[in-house]
Amino acid sequence: MIRLLAVLCCVTLLSSCSWLGSDDKGEASSQPEADAQASFDDSVFDDEKDEADSEPKDLGDIDATVKIKKIWRESIGSSDDVYQQTLRPSVADGNVYAASNKGRVSAWSVASGELLWRSDLDLPLSGGVGVGGGLAAVGTPKGELIALDAASGEERWRVNLSSEILSAPVAQGELLVTQTQDGKVYGLSVATGEELWRYTVEVPVLTLRGTATALVTERMVITGFANGKLVALNTATGALLWEAKLATAEGKTELEKMIDVNSPVMGGGVIYATSYQGRAGAFSLGTGRELWAQASSSYHPPAFGSGRLFVADTDDKVLRLRSSGGRAEWSNTDFLRRKLTPPLVVGSYVLVADGEGFLHALSQTDGSVAGRVKVDGDGVSVAMATDGELIFVQDNDGDLTAYQIIAE
Repeated sequence: MIRLLAVLCCVTLLSSCSWLGSDDKGEASSQPEADAQASFDDSVFDDEKDEADSEPKDLGDIDATVKIKKIWRESIGSSDDVYQQTLRPSVADGNVYAASNKGRVSAWSVASGELLWRSDLDLPLSGGVGVGGGLAAVGTPKGELIALDAASGEERWRVNLSSEILSAPVAQGELLVTQTQDGKVYGLSVATGEELWRYTVEVPVLTLRGTATALVTERMVITGFANGKLVALNTATGALLWEAKLATAEGKTELEKMIDVNSPVMGGGVIYATSYQGRAGAFSLGTGRELWAQASSSYHPPAFGSGRLFVADTDDKVLRLRSSGGRAEWSNTDFLRRKLTPPLVVGSYVLVADGEGFLHALSQTDGSVAGRVKVDGDGVSVAMATDGELIFVQDNDGDLTAYQIIAE
């Protein structure tokens, strides 16, 4: 989910004028919605910026116990600010994939940084990169889903979906799952892009600008929605297996009622999820039964590692929660107002990057900062990726950098 960017999903003007929602060919079109979005963001969030105009917390000195070493750096290409948080790198089969909003998708060797292929699609991109089933898939603001061959970068197929794609598609076997901004989840054929099933929920008037990336297993597709619900669908048919309520809308204004659920994660056969202005919780994989829930607000999905849950909340605190019960075991407040990325677990560390361009490695044991490095002056906004050893950071300047944690 995306920090402090909102989308007006149900506006009377937009819903009553069909020409605002489609082009001459009847395909999904996002330009009028994007124009309305820009105006809406300016009018609503300028006030929020005034209230939160304090500077990012200064970083104190640390006694570094690890070095975060740069292994290689390559250019991806720049992206518009609005999409810097929705195009994230992905790692699969010894390669790392990344894309820019300008339409460039690239693949490199994880080990060497050698460019394997580059595809210029000549259209704006808004979601991805999802890698699996031999595909590297990306989405567009107009709802196009484009599948490239993961080995060569050649286009395999493309399909038109109902709305803007703001998350990475996920492949499982012969199924590719993607979610659109208007509350739909699609199950598509990996081979052809043919729609196999579709699941739809009604979205609130106002949501965070972003959608959950589904967690896909052999039997289930688990994902979250802007209505505060977490659902599990049958992988083969898209039928609803269970749903759980993670957050409940409260307050008088539409802003106060925003309760988007972030991408779920799984650990030890349990589903964990966070929400905006709601709760963090744990749910039974098989039934959706709530195991525990704690009041929490986050723009980001949690990370799971070493039997613990790691959360970066909306105040930019990093917390470690017990996987049973959800009790906070430590909280690091060193990064207040620094606009953290989602946490990433690598080895015995949990990593976050920030809007000022620093990458931080925290000890999983006590949350202390074990090491840090300056990545980029324009900051880091998007989720990082790892192959278990290297950490891949896509910065706001359009570079992809591979780092490794080395003991001092």
